[in-house]
Order: sequence, then structure tokens, then C-alpha cells
Amino acid sequence: MSLEPAERPATRTRVSRRVPIIAGAVSLVLAVLLGMLVTAGGGENRFAVDEAWAELMVSLRTPFGEWFAYAMNTLGGGFIGVFVVPIGAAIVLLVVRRPWGALYFIVASAASAGVVQVLKHLFGRVRPEDMIVVSDFGSFPSGHVANAATIAVVVGVLVPRSWVWVLGAVYTVLMAFSRTYLGAHWLTDTLGGALAGAGVALLLWAALALPLERERVAWRPALTRDGPRRRNDAA
Repeated sequence: MSLEPAERPATRTRVSRRVPIIAGAVSLVLAVLLGMLVTAGGGENRFAVDEAWAELMVSLRTPFGEWFAYAMNTLGGGFIGVFVVPIGAAIVLLVVRRPWGALYFIVASAASAGVVQVLKHLFGRVRPEDMIVVSDFGSFPSGHVANAATIAVVVGVLVPRSWVWVLGAVYTVLMAFSRTYLGAHWLTDTLGGALAGAGVALLLWAALALPLERERVAWRPALTRDGPRRRNDAA
């Protein structure tokens, strides 16, 4: 009897996949088109805004700014960004009994990284000369920003609150700023990364929309039931 409130709404759940499919596909197409535009000159052609923004970032460098940018560099890439963050998030989601959410987080992170590497090798864009951090091959798109955008969308889907989406957007923008601040990317690289990361997360959301929504709907009544029970047990 106690399972009825959670089971009934879950079985009636209807999820529209049209919006995430269209938005995700458009984002990926725009990322590819942008890559074609910025590398039209054999991988070295840049927009004027790229040069102007790069010069501005060099002029703004300070010890504190570099510390912040290096911290973002560690958080968004390397061992921590690629393994610790997604695996840690998946473990937390499993602990709170959201296995589909854990699967979504892991698959989206891996797929986003894979798409970024494909695009990097497809376009082979040269990085800025004033780079002050070690990075891998290819400037377009930014893998750090793609990862940030992926996380922003995934967390926004799993916790659908306006403030969560706002925090995700802020995190993505700060990551983009830090990448250009370190000279690791051109400004358009960060835009391409945001489009690629968000696009992948949106398409995977569409693919997993129904089980994710059923899990979310069932999870909240479970919290409501468990809360009073825990308080009574403690008493």
C-alpha cells in the first residue's frame, strides 16, 4: 500500500522529447558550423573578436586571477574533471537512489569528451601563442567549457529548479573566462565548447527522458514518506 503513491504517477508519466532533441541537434550543428568558420584558413584563421579578446585577457592577468583560472583548469579537466567529478556525482546519485541519474551523468560526461576530441582532430585549430598552461592538441572546441556545459545541463535536468540552471550558466561562463584568461583557447573556442557540451547533454536527455522523469517523480514522494519516518525513529 505504501508504494502506491509513487507507482501510480510514475506509470502515467509522459515526457516530450521534441524540445531537447531539436535544441541538442541545433547546438551540435552550430558547433560544427562555427568550427568550419574559424578554421577556414587551414586552422589558423581567427575572428577579429578572438584577437581582441585574447589581448584583453593578457592585459588583465594578475596573481589572483591566474590562481582562480588555474583552479578552474584543475576542476574542469585532467584527472579531477574527467574522473573524480563525474564518478563522484554518480556515487552520490546512487546513494540517494537515482541510478538513472547516475547513468545519465556518466554517459553524458563521456560522450561530451568524445565529441570534443572528434571536433578537435577534425578542425585542428592552433591555440593562442600567449598560453600559460599545458593543454592537449587542438584549440577548438574547449573541452573544459564543454564539460562545464554538460554538467550544467545534466544537473539542471536532475534538479529542475531555476536557480540550478542559473548556477550552471554562471559556472560555464566562468569556465569560459578562465580558459581565455590562461590563453588556452580563443573566445570562439569556448562558445563552440558550450554548444557541443550542451548539445550532447540535451540529446542524451531526450534518449533517457522517460526513465529519468519516472525516477524523479517517484523519488520526491519517497523523500516525503522517509522524512517523517526518520524523525519518528529518532524520537
